[in-house]
Amino acid sequence: MTNLATKLRERLALADPVPVTFERREVVEADGYVRERIEYLGLEGDPIPAFLFTPRGRDTLGGVVVFHQHNGEFHFGKSEVAGDVGDAFQAFGPALARRGLAALAPDAITFEDRRAAVHGVEPDYYDWLQHYNAMSYRLLDGDLLMRKVLDDAQRALGVLLQATGVDERLVGVAGHSYGGYTALYHAAVDARCRWACISGAVCSFETRRREGTGITLFEAVPGLAQLVDTHDLLSAIGPRPTMVVSGTKDKYSRDADQVVAKVAGDFITELRVDREHALDQERFDAIVEWIVARVSES
Repeated sequence: MTNLATKLRERLALADPVPVTFERREVVEADGYVRERIEYLGLEGDPIPAFLFTPRGRDTLGGVVVFHQHNGEFHFGKSEVAGDVGDAFQAFGPALARRGLAALAPDAITFEDRRAAVHGVEPDYYDWLQHYNAMSYRLLDGDLLMRKVLDDAQRALGVLLQATGVDERLVGVAGHSYGGYTALYHAAVDARCRWACISGAVCSFETRRREGTGITLFEAVPGLAQLVDTHDLLSAIGPRPTMVVSGTKDKYSRDADQVVAKVAGDFITELRVDREHALDQERFDAIVEWIVARVSES
């Protein structure tokens, strides 16, 4: 573990990963893959539902935890990664499973089936307030939303390994936007992530502050910017293979190329396009191909 990872874990009071008991629920067979609902408990005894996608009719080459995006749509989580709702270019679960990977897509706290008032994929007026409260109530107690989010992420990776039996050397994390931030911080503090794909989430604090770009609520950690900047997090992931996907017109990855340039080593694969934040066919396909290559080449 890098020195920065140790410092960040200490600052967050983030516990080491622990074995997680999980339950298998409904199974759906589809073209080229099987989707299974998985449920397990979080740090606070809260149920965490996820979809597990596995290849159908072929060997499983490796595994990945896919963290879903935010997009102001708290009613979408794992179901968007499944391709059931939302943006078709977020449907990484089926695409990766058809290519031989096991993919676990958990609901982030306050999203989809982890909302207090309603479950499912229909919006509720107070969805945003629950997300805000998940941060603010923890701050009142001297706790941090980032600790909860990263503990959830650690559990997801553990469940993926336990539920599939894939080689621990062949697992990684991926995500776009909010999911990209989660993957970035998770990979930085958890060496079990053997690679990381981070899309639409690499931008320096300086640029975000200068342009008035909102930060994710889980980054509301007092003194965080004095401890790390984005290039430090990427450096902490190295030398593990990392993909950084960004758009020149995307405020959430405005200076991604400059951030990557500050990182020593050659472990980062960069894809930068002259487009906005939302993914498109080119980036979606490139992310899938890069992830498949990580397990095929090992």
